Amino acid sequence: MKVNIKHASISDDVVLGENITIVQPVNLYGCSIGNNSFIGPFVEIQRNAHVGDHCKIQSHSFICELVKIGNNCFIGHGVMFINDLFAEGGPAGGDSTKWRSTIIGNHVSIGSNATILPVTICDHTVIGAGAVVTKNILQPGIYAGNPAKLIRKLQ
Repeated sequence: MKVNIKHASISDDVVLGENITIVQPVNLYGCSIGNNSFIGPFVEIQRNAHVGDHCKIQSHSFICELVKIGNNCFIGHGVMFINDLFAEGGPAGGDSTKWRSTIIGNHVSIGSNATILPVTICDHTVIGAGAVVTKNILQPGIYAGNPAKLIRKLQ
């Protein structure tokens, strides 16, 4: 029996800004992380994902391909980003043409255990813990629930 064991790592193709804090173990490959950002333990950030400047990514979060996180963002513990909508009734597998992108604006906070489908979230938005974001958020505010709905506008 052949066993292929892979270890958590930071690959050579990761682009890191200045003054980055990374707490091992993490799995980072083909991504970029901006200046003065923090990456907690047990985080995976995949290829073609970007984390902006002054961001904090808490433990056990998963940032898949095609996710772009703006500057001054907070991603709570266990936040999951999704890029495959199972459009044909099952996973797209390695067919990245079926994956969709997610764009997170600047000054966005996402609470622990939230799930973010392929959407756009505008600047100055708070996503509550455990929320499931299924649609674009185009107005600053506090959103919570499943599916996430506007709870209160922010100025």
